[in-house]
Amino acid sequence: ETLLRERDFQIGYGVPNEIISPREVSELFPLARVDDLIGASYVVDEGRADPVGVATSMAKGARMGGATIIEGISVTGFTRTGRRITGVTTNSGNVEADTVVLCAGLWTRQLARKAGIDVPLQAAEHYYLLTEPMEGVHRDLPIIEDLECYGYFREEGDGMLVGLFEPVAAPWHPKQAPEDFAFGTIPPDWDRMTPHLEKAMARIPSLSEAGIRTFFCGPESFTADVLPLLGPAPEVDGLFVAAGLNSVGILMGGGIGNVMASWIVDGICPVDIAAFSIERALPFENSLRFRTERTVEQLGVLFGDGSFPTFHQHTARGIRRSPLHETWEKAGAYFGVSAGWEFPEWFSPTGENPEVPWTWDRGHWTPWIASEHKTVRENVGVMDMTLMSKFLVQGPSAAIILDRLSANEVVGAIGRVVYTQWCNDRGGIEADLTVTRLGEEKFMVVVSDVTHRRVERMLLDEIHEGEFATITDVTAGFVILTVQGPKSRELLERVSPDDLSNEGFPYLTGREIEIGYSRILVLRVTYVGELGYELYIPSDQAVSVWQTLEAAGQDLGLRPVGLGALHSLRLEKGYRDYGIDIDNTDTPISAGLAFAVAWDKPTDFRGKAALVALRADRTSRLVCVLLDSPEPLLHGSEPVLKDGKWVGYLQVGGFGPTLGASVGLATIDNPDGVTADWLAEDGFEVVVAGERYSARLQLRPFYDPDRSRVLS
Repeated sequence: ETLLRERDFQIGYGVPNEIISPREVSELFPLARVDDLIGASYVVDEGRADPVGVATSMAKGARMGGATIIEGISVTGFTRTGRRITGVTTNSGNVEADTVVLCAGLWTRQLARKAGIDVPLQAAEHYYLLTEPMEGVHRDLPIIEDLECYGYFREEGDGMLVGLFEPVAAPWHPKQAPEDFAFGTIPPDWDRMTPHLEKAMARIPSLSEAGIRTFFCGPESFTADVLPLLGPAPEVDGLFVAAGLNSVGILMGGGIGNVMASWIVDGICPVDIAAFSIERALPFENSLRFRTERTVEQLGVLFGDGSFPTFHQHTARGIRRSPLHETWEKAGAYFGVSAGWEFPEWFSPTGENPEVPWTWDRGHWTPWIASEHKTVRENVGVMDMTLMSKFLVQGPSAAIILDRLSANEVVGAIGRVVYTQWCNDRGGIEADLTVTRLGEEKFMVVVSDVTHRRVERMLLDEIHEGEFATITDVTAGFVILTVQGPKSRELLERVSPDDLSNEGFPYLTGREIEIGYSRILVLRVTYVGELGYELYIPSDQAVSVWQTLEAAGQDLGLRPVGLGALHSLRLEKGYRDYGIDIDNTDTPISAGLAFAVAWDKPTDFRGKAALVALRADRTSRLVCVLLDSPEPLLHGSEPVLKDGKWVGYLQVGGFGPTLGASVGLATIDNPDGVTADWLAEDGFEVVVAGERYSARLQLRPFYDPDRSRVLS
């Protein structure tokens, strides 16, 4: 199914891809064993690039464009003035520069430390075997990747090259990579690698009789999530990073170079950078223990393990935990991980959590998530959202700083909660967040965990000369319990003497109320499409507050709910999630968030001019999608067709228990405009693993489009 889904997406972007039979595999690659195959994905135009030739030609082109390339010297450090990097020091003198780019491969982490920044990547042993000449090997053989054996095969001269991405890898020099190892080799560990070689070589039986020319082992650098680390370093100015290419540098190098050049010149990344930005990397990922443990699984993750929607990293876990972690553990939680935070995905009603297979299909957890989903829709559920990042912005300049950053009007009455976006100069969304005014000079900014460092940097950068404000990261100081469902008000009224009526506590307001022994900040907001509240509880009082809620809510059907249910709930309601559904290439207009832009506010907020120019553009929009059939599961990247022609693809998807079918958000393009009338036409289909399914598309959510439940 993985191959079918990848094929669907690739075809939409013009990459020829065919699903072929075992017989056709044998015709293309006669040396391969095929009796155990169901089929294969054949990328017709795939080929090879010569790294030496590519590097040489790129260097020649750079020199022709005016670049100077100096070889044979060592960078020993950096020069800086305040926060700004102004050049590099070398063993042959200093070099001044307006911008410095760190792209030193596996040595980037060590070099970055000299600039005072964290670039968490780690080298691992990486192997390939090259045989003596073999009969039947010729240059027209395609490359074979066998995901089951974590190996790939291609001709190399008259011999065969067998590359390995073993699922249990070996970190290399985690403390300090030797600086004089640029073209060195590592003695191969035959004992560790022989079982992997034998499994891989079973795909090409004649390999067992071939002579071995070399068994090569060299270091390759890998990141915490096997995605590159790109962009301006958040700790300093004038320093960019392009590193952590995870063994696919020759594949990505040209594109990354192009993106980095545009980014440096224009100050804005021209492509979706959410998954690649170095701002997602966190300091703890640079620790020796984290790098050593995480790298063990990364080669296997890169080669296919990480492609499944049920995948979570297994190594280096338990780093960041809510104070209620043990409470959820005892309640049967199955934990996922995001930015190091452990969070409940779902709760097992039996208290036992069988191993979760890597799959695209439903599993034993599916009815458990559906039950939690139903609890929130019909009764009341509590979710632990402590992983959300929280900043206090205080001082005489706090209001003006936030006003310049925010597309919406955030400088209102004390107690007002505002949903807004922070944009770049092209109108692209850099952050999606809420701002709550707690006092005349005090605001709280709440944003997803994955944009923590970006938001912190944007806040600090926005403090102009002569202004004063403090930015305090209070993420670890507060537990967020979000109480959601039609009975949420009744639950809180049982444990609080405060007025929680619609009139006394309207939607999108916040204030302190008593709950049990505690007095805490509560915001009336929702991310599931129901009456709901977010409780910001001092971490030392979280257990007490939960126990108070739990005791009061038994007859209301109260139960803890995992983020698996949150996912399906928010998809039914069409709520966006930054980094998944929307990114820096989307504008509030294309993302369907123009309602959160205060077009008439006097402040010239960042990106306003670009948004005004784009205000009437409706050629590309993020829309809600609902399948007519209850069977297929959407996960994201599925193509959307109109009358058989590609018009877009799913950004995200999942099963909607209330709606009875898979639901998602898709980016749809139409040169004549993506309008409500056009979306209401017949002929829309979604392609899921090679099969077409009829679907309905609309701008408004399929669940409670009039917000009557949210405002109840």
